[in-house]
Amino acid sequence: MPTLSSHAQFITCCDRDYDRAKELQEFDETKAGVKGLVDSGVTKVPRIFIHPPENLRGLSSNSNGTGLQVPIIDLRGCRDFRRQDVIDGICEASETWGFFQMINHGVPLDVMDSMLEGVKKFHEQQVEAKKELYSRDGTKRVRYYCNGDLFLSKAATWRDSVIFDFQDGALDLEAVPPICREAVSKFEKHIAELKTSLAELLSEALGLGSDYLSGTECMKSETLMGHYYPACPEPELTLGTLNHSDLSFLTLLLQDHHGGLQVLQENHWVDVVPVKGALLANIGDFMQDSGLHRPLTRRRCVLIAQSYRCRGQPKARVNVCGACSWIRVKSMRLE
Repeated sequence: MPTLSSHAQFITCCDRDYDRAKELQEFDETKAGVKGLVDSGVTKVPRIFIHPPENLRGLSSNSNGTGLQVPIIDLRGCRDFRRQDVIDGICEASETWGFFQMINHGVPLDVMDSMLEGVKKFHEQQVEAKKELYSRDGTKRVRYYCNGDLFLSKAATWRDSVIFDFQDGALDLEAVPPICREAVSKFEKHIAELKTSLAELLSEALGLGSDYLSGTECMKSETLMGHYYPACPEPELTLGTLNHSDLSFLTLLLQDHHGGLQVLQENHWVDVVPVKGALLANIGDFMQDSGLHRPLTRRRCVLIAQSYRCRGQPKARVNVCGACSWIRVKSMRLE
């Protein structure tokens, strides 16, 4: 377990006059996010981002000492000669992990790279170029913000986000920032095609007809999020994302080569080692009893999350796996 620095001990043990609400409000009003803090040259993590020790356990843990590795499913031939093999692999990975990486899924590598680069460029713009999109209004279909629960959580996370909400249908592309407009459009188009295939494969993995899940509209409503985790001066004190479960039917994750994503398996936090061209599937709460994850923050990294939620109430709650799978993102040190 990481030990707290004297800086953290000071923050957690004294200063009764500290006004957390005021600091949160002042930070939010800058509309610069965590990236703004890094650009300002901070060498200490502001106290609003410091997490209690119980949130930080096992930050140095990885799969190297356990032999654990998130399953990789090759979707090649999933529409013909390898279909049953792919379905069996998805079923086993879902039952034991609740997560699996997918290769040969049909989304071109250049489309994925462009999406990662587009999100990176958006977040690395000058504040003035992106602050007009900064909002906590959940009705805005395109917005940028830092921590959706900033004023509710006990500790903020080291992450900025941009969201593209497709829950009410196609977006007006003019609403998408020009710096990532083309990338978002192409990525969403290819992911929509993959979504159709996955709905069929997951249905068959459940022993149901291939059109069952699409018929329940469980994967009709979708949200695309681009998370940016700036390099952190004290990664042992904070997280990129707190341990959590995805309140969705399915989440597809694309992380850059820096990694940082971790999954809890057999009481060990296992690093999701980046595989070039792979997408990570996270079976959400509507598909399993429990699924949680976290990201850490040692170096700057980018994570794309495309989640699918049920529109209205599903006809039936479907449980694919009994595995308890948590996820998080760790903080990464400045280099």
